[in-house]
Amino acid sequence: MITVVVLGGYGNFGAVISARLSSHSNIDVIVAGRNRQKAETFAASIGARGVELDTSNARFAAALKAIAAEVIVHCAGPFQNADYAVARAAIDAGISYIDIADGRRFVCDIVSLDGLAKSAGVAVVSGASSVPALSSAVVDAYRCRFKVLNAIRTGITASEKVPGEATIAAVLSYAGRPIDVTRDSRQQQVFGWQGLHKACFSAPVSNRWLCHCDVPDLELFPARYAGVEDVSFSAGVELTVSHFGTWLLAGLRRSGLLKRPERFAGSLRSAALRLERFGSGASGMFVRMSGIDERGQPVNWRWELIARNNDGVNVPCLAAVALCRKVANGASFPAGARPCVGLLTLEEYLQELQGLAITVSARPEAASSPTANAENS
Repeated sequence: MITVVVLGGYGNFGAVISARLSSHSNIDVIVAGRNRQKAETFAASIGARGVELDTSNARFAAALKAIAAEVIVHCAGPFQNADYAVARAAIDAGISYIDIADGRRFVCDIVSLDGLAKSAGVAVVSGASSVPALSSAVVDAYRCRFKVLNAIRTGITASEKVPGEATIAAVLSYAGRPIDVTRDSRQQQVFGWQGLHKACFSAPVSNRWLCHCDVPDLELFPARYAGVEDVSFSAGVELTVSHFGTWLLAGLRRSGLLKRPERFAGSLRSAALRLERFGSGASGMFVRMSGIDERGQPVNWRWELIARNNDGVNVPCLAAVALCRKVANGASFPAGARPCVGLLTLEEYLQELQGLAITVSARPEAASSPTANAENS
């Protein structure tokens, strides 16, 4: 039996993680957050314990240490402009740390805590989410099909389900700002939530609009996979009006007409909530890999995940669940601080899909696929 504290454990993603962890008999879940009543109420509904833990409280580190848990899962984002106070508190308490961040700088710079984590003998893992945890697990699983891997292109489309205001504000924080990407083995720039293009997914997702997004993969993949010359990531939402609203705000910032589009996160969320009833509940993710096979022939491979019934909201949560389950089953991760790449196999990630309306597939793909070059627009 291990004890896992889920910080922000009654929020959008934290509630999913808390509930899924509580279904494992060898994991004692503590739902934590700044509102004791919400924590205790939700914890009671899943057979867990609820406690108040406020990261802004001066006694946060001491309170965390007093719980004497083995792992803390940090879900209280957004992470784009956050510091490492929670990770440092976990290190001081001798507790291993996992977060579900997908902010590029937050995840990539977690290595700055490597020395402290090693001295404390704990693992600090950032980015246990769709990116880079799942995306890198996919590339690791299919890397063997390439003698030379040249390009990795990832796309995610959400359903109509509206995330919290903080999540929307985090996206808008880089909308219209320049993003460094690797193209033709050189550093180039694109702009957040620009580069509007359509991508084709399997039914029932079908064609969706996507735009450039800033994620850790853009920095981690060129370093991790030797020979990769192009790395791109795009994302979007199902409802066109919501997607184009974000694209428009990004364009206004890019043109200098709007300084802080994140100010409109609440208004954008309110409008999107009114439109939820027009959605299909379907979302998807693809990872496209291109390169040369052992015979010297060009090869393109596409891995795809399709979610129905709004079950796609679970996908960003499953890496943290899988990591905790590995620890509960006796696995240990090397002490130190690192992004969440190479810690989970694709099979371990996909085991967590059981019971969800989610399917995955992988297949060769023609170079002329509609998504092959669209993200270069």
